[in-house]
Amino acid sequence: MASDITLSSATRSNLLSLQNTTDMITRTQDRLSSGKKVNSAIDDALSFFTARSLNDRASDLSTIKSGIAEGIEILTTTTEALTSIEDIMKQMKAVASSAKSTAATDSTTRNKLSSQFNELRSQVDHLVNDASYNGVNLIKSGADTLTVKFSEQNNVTPKRQLSIAGIASDASALEVKSATIGSDAASGSTGAGWGISDGTHAAVLDSVINEIDSALTTVRTSAQTFGTNASLLQIRQEFTDNLVTTLESGAASLVNADLNEESANMLSLKTRQSLGTIALSIAQESEQSVLRLF
Repeated sequence: MASDITLSSATRSNLLSLQNTTDMITRTQDRLSSGKKVNSAIDDALSFFTARSLNDRASDLSTIKSGIAEGIEILTTTTEALTSIEDIMKQMKAVASSAKSTAATDSTTRNKLSSQFNELRSQVDHLVNDASYNGVNLIKSGADTLTVKFSEQNNVTPKRQLSIAGIASDASALEVKSATIGSDAASGSTGAGWGISDGTHAAVLDSVINEIDSALTTVRTSAQTFGTNASLLQIRQEFTDNLVTTLESGAASLVNADLNEESANMLSLKTRQSLGTIALSIAQESEQSVLRLF
């Protein structure tokens, strides 16, 4: 007849303690290997899903931050182009002023200077057309509009974004007309040609200089507008960067393990395991001593 084998209370207690210690060692090893104290919803559902939500938002904002950075580059390209346009305009004004200071009879010099003026004017248009970043050009004829998002939430009103309208800054938009070579006005030009020799060339060139002065004011105002928007985007970029860091830090504090603490726990648990094994062995030896009496 078979009989059940029972464990003594001491043996059973030591065995359960050893099993618990082994389970805790396994859990601590998982934390040390993964660097996380919460690896799944089973460990801590609230912390796990809260951390996931924080990390998801941080990821969305990282994409937003990339868009802000691109917006800054577009505006930087634009302001640099406007600065170059301003420099060219200053040269054009210098050429017109030089032509104005020539003698009334020196039509040959003024005609040469008018050719230089027109070349500089064409360079303004070339520069405007080259002021494109990733397909966006804020100063070409029919300028684009730049829209930069600040939030991952697309269904809020008003939308958290900045829309920057382009400002056409080519020579025609700035109302700087081509210089007319020769003594007679050509079709589409204003006033007589630069080569006029009846003493009225000064008035003709005064009109040109006034056009350039007006254009310079427009270019500087446009540059200031775009520069202000670039500064705003830089502020927003810094805020978003800090927010992403805060979200990631918050998520990490919920699920990441303290490796120093876990290492100390591992050492303690290993010691406990060794002591548990010894205690279990002592309990079994005590039982065997009783059996030797029979």
